[in-house]
Amino acid sequence: MKKIIIIGVGAQGSTIAKRMDEEPNVSEIICADYDLKAAESLGSTLNKATAVQLDGSKLQNVIDTCQGCDLIVNGLPLEYNLIIMEAALTLNTPYIDMAGPMIEELGYIGSYEHIFSEWHEKFKAKGLTALIGGGSAPGLTSVMVREAVEKLDTCETISMCLYDGIWAKKFTPFWWSPEVAFGDMGYKTFRYENGEFVTDTPFSRPVMMDFKGVDHKVRMVDHEHDEPVTMGLLANKVLKGAKNIEFKYGGPAVDLSESFYKMGLLSLEPVDVKGTQIVPMDLILKLSPPAPKYPDEIQAIINEGMEMEEGAFLVRVEGKKDGQNIRIDLYANAPGLQEAFEKSGITHESYSTGQCASIFTKMMVNDVITEKGVFPPEVLGDDARQYFFREAAKLGITIDETIEKRLY
Repeated sequence: MKKIIIIGVGAQGSTIAKRMDEEPNVSEIICADYDLKAAESLGSTLNKATAVQLDGSKLQNVIDTCQGCDLIVNGLPLEYNLIIMEAALTLNTPYIDMAGPMIEELGYIGSYEHIFSEWHEKFKAKGLTALIGGGSAPGLTSVMVREAVEKLDTCETISMCLYDGIWAKKFTPFWWSPEVAFGDMGYKTFRYENGEFVTDTPFSRPVMMDFKGVDHKVRMVDHEHDEPVTMGLLANKVLKGAKNIEFKYGGPAVDLSESFYKMGLLSLEPVDVKGTQIVPMDLILKLSPPAPKYPDEIQAIINEGMEMEEGAFLVRVEGKKDGQNIRIDLYANAPGLQEAFEKSGITHESYSTGQCASIFTKMMVNDVITEKGVFPPEVLGDDARQYFFREAAKLGITIDETIEKRLY
C-alpha cells in the first residue's frame, strides 16, 4: 500500500487522483495545490484524500509536504519540474510528470540532453524511477511509436499527427490554457531530419493529409512538441536508428493561431499603438476566453451546440522488415468532447491526457515500470507497453493498427 502526492490538481491532476482513489495499492492521496480551495474541493469527493496548500515554486515547501510519500506525481506547468524533481531526489522518492522540463538558458534540445545525462545519472545512482512525459502526447504517442518500431528491423521515419477538429458554436479557441497553447503555437519547431535536429519556424512544412474516419483532407503543420526531441536523442538506443521524426498538428485552433502569428499577434515584443506600447500576445490573451474548467461551463458549450466534432490521432512508422519496406499506421481512438463529458464531466483534452497519466501513475504504483533513472515512455519494454494498452482499453482508449508492405 502506497501513499502518493499529486502536486497540482487541475484537470489532469484531479483525474489522476480520482483514478488512484479506486486503486487497491494506494492507501493515501495528498492533493496539493496553491489553490487550497481547489484541493479541498477535490479531496472532499475522494475516500483516501487529504488536501494541502503548496507553493510548488519553493523547494523546501515541496520537500516538507512530500515527506513520507512513496510517489510524487507532478501536475504543474513544466517550469516547476526541476524543483519537484529535486525534491524527489532529496527524499529518495519515485517521480512522474506529464511533460518534460524546460531550462531556458539551455533551450529545448539542450534541456533534454541535460536531463538525459546529469539528471538521469542522479536518479539512477539512487535506484529511483523518474518517468517524464507520461500523458497523452507525449505519453500515449510514445508508447504507440515504440510498439510499432518493435515490429521493424530498422526504422526510417516516425510521424506523429494530431488533428483536433472540434469547434463549438460558443467561441472556444482552446480546450486547455490559452496562454500555454498560444505560446506553443508561436514557438519555433523541432524535427529530427537525416539523423540531425532541425529548428524551423512555427507552422512550417504544411501538408494536406488523409485520416481514417475524416471525409476530407486536413492541413497539417509542424508543431513544437517533446517527442521529436526525446525520440531523436534516443533513436539509436530504443527506436532502431530512426532517421526522421516529426510532430504535426492541425485543426481550427491551429488555423486561428497561424493567422494570428502571421499578423504578428503572437509576438512578445511591444508595438506602438497610438503612442501606447502594447505587447500583442498580452492583447490576445486578454481577449481570449479561458478554457472551460468546470462541468457547468462545459455543459453550457455542449448545450449551445457543436459546429464540428471530429479528429484523428495517428502514429505512422516506416522502415524495413526482412528486406521489405513497411509502413505501420497506429490510430488512437478516444472519447470526443461530448462522450468524455458524459463519462467523466471533463473535456476530451482533459480526458485523454488525464486518463493516460493515471495509467502511467498506476504502473508506477504497482511497480510495472522497473527502469531506473530519468526517461520518457518510449523507453518502456514490451510487458509495460502491453499493460498500458490493456488499461487504456478499459477507459475507452483503444488502438487500431494497419501494416502495409511494399514488395518492390
